[in-house]
Amino acid sequence: MNFYSNKICRRYGIKTTDSNKSPLVKRNYPPGFHGPKGRGRRSDYGEQLAQKQRAKVIYNLREKQFRLTFDKAQRLQGDAGFNLLKLLELRLDNVVYRLGLAKSRPAARQLVNHAHIRVNGRRVNIPSFKLKEGDEITVKEKSQKSKYFEIIKQELDPQKVPGWLNFDIKSLNAKVLHEPKTENDVDQSIDTRAIVEFYSK
Repeated sequence: MNFYSNKICRRYGIKTTDSNKSPLVKRNYPPGFHGPKGRGRRSDYGEQLAQKQRAKVIYNLREKQFRLTFDKAQRLQGDAGFNLLKLLELRLDNVVYRLGLAKSRPAARQLVNHAHIRVNGRRVNIPSFKLKEGDEITVKEKSQKSKYFEIIKQELDPQKVPGWLNFDIKSLNAKVLHEPKTENDVDQSIDTRAIVEFYSK
């Protein structure tokens, strides 16, 4: 389920899917009557709000869930902004997307909701389920025989899988090697400093 419309994705310059069907591919400018005028200059508050909204859209979270994740990130040791991205990256739906088992995070959420994914051999249908080091993620054996996963299997690219994940494409079996440790392990297009400043007001 995608919580955000194509207009919102274009407003924040977000490519919502790896395919050429993303609305940003055809119209790489904000929505509106006046067409491709570019993205205007924002105030400091406007930029902070935009970065928060952008992160919500990228990870396909509603405000309440995003705020709860941020509050949890603040309670952890270290930089709150990086902790936020780390928690978002460790969500089960995000990992399913990162592995390439879905073209978008909303599609990954659907796979989890419909119980196609197993964690350590057990059924988990909660997209926000937080993975940890050593967890194994697999596609349900019956689901692997479906036409969807047969096609996905042919399109998987191991080069796109983050270094903190290990993925055996043949068996569709993945493992969390460790939590994201550096900026190279997370989405670098999000200005977490602005998000921290926004919630600190």
